[in-house]
Amino acid sequence: MDLIDRIRGARLIGVLTGAGISTASGIPDYRGPDGVWTRSPSAVNAFTLQNFLADAAVRREFWRSYAGHAAWRAEPNAAHRALADLDGEGVAVRVLTQNVDGLHQKAGLAARKVLELHGSMHTTACTACPARFPTTEVLERGEDDPRCPECGGILKLDVVLFGQTLDGEILGRARSVAAASEVFLAIGSSLQVEPAASLCTIALQSRATLVIVNHQPTPYDEEADFVLREDIETVVPELCAAVRA
Repeated sequence: MDLIDRIRGARLIGVLTGAGISTASGIPDYRGPDGVWTRSPSAVNAFTLQNFLADAAVRREFWRSYAGHAAWRAEPNAAHRALADLDGEGVAVRVLTQNVDGLHQKAGLAARKVLELHGSMHTTACTACPARFPTTEVLERGEDDPRCPECGGILKLDVVLFGQTLDGEILGRARSVAAASEVFLAIGSSLQVEPAASLCTIALQSRATLVIVNHQPTPYDEEADFVLREDIETVVPELCAAVRA
C-alpha cells in the first residue's frame, strides 16, 4: 500500500515538528549542515541550564542571540499553513512541537492544539519567583542580563534548556496524542533529542502510520513506514492534500 492510500481519510493526525519546518521562514536550525550549533559548537553552552544560571557571560550571550533572533520577524511558511488549514477543514491536527517560535499558532492553529514541548520564546520567567513577563517587554528594557523587577532574580526565556526537564503535564498530553493518532508525521526534526523523539515509538506501538520528513537521516528512519527527504514546504502541503483525497 502506498503512502497516499495509508494516510487518506485519517481523522487524527499527530505532528511532531522540529527546527527544520521553520527554516523556510528564515529561522536557522541547530543540527543541520548550516545549523547554529554546527557552525558554532560552543554556542550550545548558552543552552545549558547550569551554565546559564552560574555564568553572567553565558546569560549575556544567550540574551544577545535572542534579542536579534530571526523568529521575531518570521512568518509561517506553506508547511505551517497547510497543517492549520487541514485542521480548519475538519481533520483533527495536533502539533507537538520542539520549536519555540510560535509559528504554528501564527499560521492559525488554535493554541490548545499546539503542545510546545520545549517551551516558548514569547514569554520569560523568573528563576526565583513565579513572575512571568512577555519577552518583548523584557527585551525593550535593553539589559544584557535582565533581572526580575519583582524579586531581582535571574530571568530566563520560557524555553527548556539542556539539564532541564520537560513539563510533565505537556509531555503526558503529547504522549496521549501520539498514542491516539492514526497518522504521525515527524517533520523537520533530527529525532535526536529525547523524550520528544520517543513519541514516534509511542505512535508506532499504537499502530499509527509513521511518516518522517527530514533532509538528514534520523535514528527512527528504519522504524518509519515512510521516509521523505523532499523539501518540507512542498511535501507537507502534498501530504495534507493526500489526507483529504
